[in-house]
Amino acid sequence: MTAEHMPVQTAPSRAQRVLVVLPAYNAERTITLVHQDLSRFPYDLLLCDDCSTDRTVAVAQSLGIPVIRHEHNRGYGGNQKTLYAAALQTDADIIVMVHPDYQYDPTVIPHMVAFIEAGICDVILGNRIRTRRDAIAGGMPLWKYLVNRASSLFENILLGQNLGEWHSGLRAYSRRVLETIPWERNSDDFAFDQQFLMQCVFWKFRIGDVPVGTRYFREASSINLRRSVVYGMHTLCALGQLLLAQAGIARCAIFRERH
Repeated sequence: MTAEHMPVQTAPSRAQRVLVVLPAYNAERTITLVHQDLSRFPYDLLLCDDCSTDRTVAVAQSLGIPVIRHEHNRGYGGNQKTLYAAALQTDADIIVMVHPDYQYDPTVIPHMVAFIEAGICDVILGNRIRTRRDAIAGGMPLWKYLVNRASSLFENILLGQNLGEWHSGLRAYSRRVLETIPWERNSDDFAFDQQFLMQCVFWKFRIGDVPVGTRYFREASSINLRRSVVYGMHTLCALGQLLLAQAGIARCAIFRERH
């Protein structure tokens, strides 16, 4: 089913329409848990399956979640691109992206949405690093915690932000964010998230975060050390490109106007 013809669940009328998008890959064992938490809220849902090898699509459809299916694996960033393109074809005012592997607690989403509805922020992230004790107790490997803290501190200082972490897979955006930044030009891999946030900084969107519990377990997706190194290199590259664009020296494609 194509994004152009994708039905989206309807919900009761409210001040702003919220669409929760789920970039899925082999989430058969966890999508039900995510749906149970989300079903208590009047949000629309949309899942994109990136060629899973398990029953992710069947389980999602049995739960009544609209599904877009990729014919070929397009990667984590490619999955989000499909979802955001579909989201902009709806009348959603706020788009929330959450991993369907249940690593992030969906019940904090109303609090994230509230900051955007109140006009306080344009982008809200879920912050898993409330304290070191919470993060480690939640199963985050020590090396990941240390890298997360060091890189987030570095980016905060360099870019004038104050985020608890820059590597969250739980994010809420106002519609204007997706309509403004050229996310279509970003990486199809994990670097997409970092490029997206740096685009938000470049276009001066207000970014904030809320605490969310840390959940690392066997079914939760997590990139290995090798891919983490590649992700880190891509982050540094995007950071350098942002600084050059801010200085007016050079603008690569991801920091040029969409239209």
